[in-house]
Amino acid sequence: MSNFKVKFRGVRGSFPVANKGFLKFGGNTSCVEVNVGKHLIILDAGTGIVDIGDELMESYIASSINPESRTPIRATILVSHIHQDHLLGLTFFKPIHTKNAEMKIYGPSSADCSLAENLENLVFGKSFPLDLGDIACHLSIEDIHEDYAILLKPEKAPELVKLKDLKQGENDVVITFFKSYVHPQDGVIVYKISYNGKSLVYATDKECYFGGDKKFSAFAKNCDLLIHDAQYTTEDYLSPNSPKQGFGHSTYDMAVEVMKQTKAKNLAFFHYDPGYDDVKLGRIKEYYTSDNKNIFMSYEGLEFDIT
Repeated sequence: MSNFKVKFRGVRGSFPVANKGFLKFGGNTSCVEVNVGKHLIILDAGTGIVDIGDELMESYIASSINPESRTPIRATILVSHIHQDHLLGLTFFKPIHTKNAEMKIYGPSSADCSLAENLENLVFGKSFPLDLGDIACHLSIEDIHEDYAILLKPEKAPELVKLKDLKQGENDVVITFFKSYVHPQDGVIVYKISYNGKSLVYATDKECYFGGDKKFSAFAKNCDLLIHDAQYTTEDYLSPNSPKQGFGHSTYDMAVEVMKQTKAKNLAFFHYDPGYDDVKLGRIKEYYTSDNKNIFMSYEGLEFDIT
């Protein structure tokens, strides 16, 4: 059995879609669940995180009749950036309202605010009935920088360590970061999760440079699974009426080129435009994946084992 399991919970970009024409691929916004080395890591907190929370609460309640004896919920949440589609589900993630839960949230600060301040201002407070300080779980929020990594040792809480001091044990999970400056306003963090010689790279909201991003290619080199932004078709990206250049998102062709440059073993298209229904995404799937078993369209509920 794999100790590195990935489950896609929300694959849509920009805003969630509730429409019968979007059921096959799903309408929830960005969220990927990773269970690795007995740690739960959640990539982004779009509306897809709500279902994770519901399932965690079911398991938590079933663990004991006595609330005091139930198995605590522990999770590490990695925020790529603070745009609303990547945070919409956080306040409705039930474990954060549970006393017997421990949450660590990591993500980038902006020029004038820490991540905690941004979450307080954008997600809680005036836009939600509770202030950030009023939620029930044991919560810590930390800013991240490229010269640090997150180290998760077996049976221990995650900790930030300097890259130069990092020593990864055989069963340790290490999360490293790459800052892409192409996405407006403050760029985006790309995450790499490494465990026992295997790695996943999560690169949402990342527009590509002409000729490729050489620093990113080095960061993601030889990863086992590359989850890459693919919001637009090339035709929409270059549309003379409504071009998407500079919006901070990639095309399917760009994602395939990144796969080639990084020599990623598998590529998952991700962060679909909310206007692309199941019919359109089905055509895209047929075009890009029929001749390559290592390229696939992510969809809600899809599970992938990194072995």
